[in-house]
Formats: sequence, structure tokens, C-alpha cells
Amino acid sequence: MRMTLAVHTRQYTIHSFSPNAQLPSEVFAEEVYFIGKTEEGLTLVISSDIELDSLEQELNWCCLEVLGPLGFSMTGILSKVSGTLADVQISIFALSTFDTDYILVKKNRLTSAIAALKKQGYQIIEPEAAP
Repeated sequence: MRMTLAVHTRQYTIHSFSPNAQLPSEVFAEEVYFIGKTEEGLTLVISSDIELDSLEQELNWCCLEVLGPLGFSMTGILSKVSGTLADVQISIFALSTFDTDYILVKKNRLTSAIAALKKQGYQIIEPEAAP
């Protein structure tokens, strides 16, 4: 089966907060965001258009969405994508939802990531270039 990934047009920022931080309401109005919480901290991935006062932040992440839905019986999808990118020294930040996986790569590595994935037979849907 040939896997297809779509490149999101937005850039994302990964924020770190204390575990009991209260997130501003504007976060929940966003079209796309991811929240993960543990005893050690709260992580938020959100559009870079939103500026937040976090403990730490990592800017300039681009998102590759594995087009799904993916069934829970499907195995190795994230492993194969991450392995392909690791082979060319590209670090990732991986996220999963009920239906699919998202792979974030730094903006300055996006072109290399796309080339590596295409070389391994992945179909990549890139946003249209502005005229």
C-alpha cells in the first residue's frame, strides 16, 4: 500500500508549560492544536501565529499528516516514516490522533524530509505555491 502524506500550510510551535498551567481560551478556538499532559509538564502544539507565554518553546515546525483514517490494526506506519527520516538525520516530533499520525519536522529540514520520503515511495501532497 502506498502511503500518502500531506504537508500543512501552517507552521507550528511546541510549547512547554508547568503541569498545572491554565491555557488561554484562544488555544481552544484554533482549528488545530495538540495537548499532552503528564506529572512533569504540559505540552502544547499550536499554530505559530498564536503567541503564548510558555516556559520554553520550539519554533518553526512543519507538519506532515499521514492521510487516513488509519485502522488500529495497521502497524509500523509511524516507525517506517520516522525510520526513513532518521536515516537522513532528520529529527521529528510525532503526534497521533484516533484516525491518523502527524510528523513535525523543522522548517529548515522540510525539503530534505520530503525528498527522503519520496525516494522511499511515499506520495507527498504539497500546498500550492502562491502566485
